[in-house]
Amino acid sequence: MKKISIKFLLLLLLTNSTFSCSKEDSEPNLSNEPLKEAEFLNVSYGDDAQQVYDIYLPANRNLNTKVLILVHGGGWTSGDKIDMNPYVTIAKQDISEYAIVNINYRLASQGVSPFPMQLNDITTVINHLKANQDNYLISNNYGFIGVSAGAHLSMLWSYNYDTQNNVNMVASIVGPTNFTDPEYANLINPAFLFFGVTPSNTFLELYSPFHQVEANSPATTLFYGGVDPLIPSSQGIEMDAKLTQLGVTHEFTFYPNEGHGWVGVNLFDTWTKLKTFIEVNH
Repeated sequence: MKKISIKFLLLLLLTNSTFSCSKEDSEPNLSNEPLKEAEFLNVSYGDDAQQVYDIYLPANRNLNTKVLILVHGGGWTSGDKIDMNPYVTIAKQDISEYAIVNINYRLASQGVSPFPMQLNDITTVINHLKANQDNYLISNNYGFIGVSAGAHLSMLWSYNYDTQNNVNMVASIVGPTNFTDPEYANLINPAFLFFGVTPSNTFLELYSPFHQVEANSPATTLFYGGVDPLIPSSQGIEMDAKLTQLGVTHEFTFYPNEGHGWVGVNLFDTWTKLKTFIEVNH
């Protein structure tokens, strides 16, 4: 009973939680103890202060150890990797054989569009992981878990930027999928993403996972709420239909009475399904 209780409490923390890192910034050097559990926080992968990631390496890893990459939300303009720390905690407990990478990326601001900047940051993270593969003792097989804007970035990168087909699976938790969806535009004017410059329909399609997914895209699992004030139901429902049409391995979980994130029983259900999906497809 104690173990179940602890897990449930961890799951309650997964949504809208903030944690602080207690370890000092580190650079990877695993030559002394390559098979023990290790973690390195705020590893730099670029010149900008926001271009850092935390990596958590499991014990007994090797070059076949698969990697989960966590991507935080925040409307492309805010948020931090510490928002994803509860996912780190529960993943280390429940799927401890995976390496976990929790990333920050450069945030958009007035005159600085998130696209393609933030997608390029993910590419740079992937390249940095590959360059350090022998030090970390991990594989080039990646999976993504993204929340909100981070889910959008995770899907889009997996569908359109993974030129070497290294991504096995991607999870979207309340992520935007289609910027050309009229229901989405009714909630958030796409011009917001470009700070007053209304983009063309072609441009919006380019940065919409719905328009970039293909039949050979990686396995995808979707989680959406029916009363989300930021992401209309159509974003998840139509993405599910598109994945079905293309024959992409996927799952779709819809919580009719949930909003932009949830806690309690439905959060437990989300993690249970997500854990199984990762184990089967990654």
